[in-house]
Amino acid sequence: MFGIGQTEILIFLVIAMVLFGSARLPTLMRNLGRSATEFKKGMREEDSDVPTDSTSTDKKS
Repeated sequence: MFGIGQTEILIFLVIAMVLFGSARLPTLMRNLGRSATEFKKGMREEDSDVPTDSTSTDKKS
């Protein structure tokens, strides 16, 4: 997983717990997951808005 071992993940979680506290950490992770989901949804909607045919461009002769 991205070249990160179990020790590094454990150290990261301990630092996050110290910085944010055990009460706010679940809320922070939930909001992070929701924002990632919204970002992915927005990227899919943006891709579907792009016209695929060449007739939609305005060409003057």
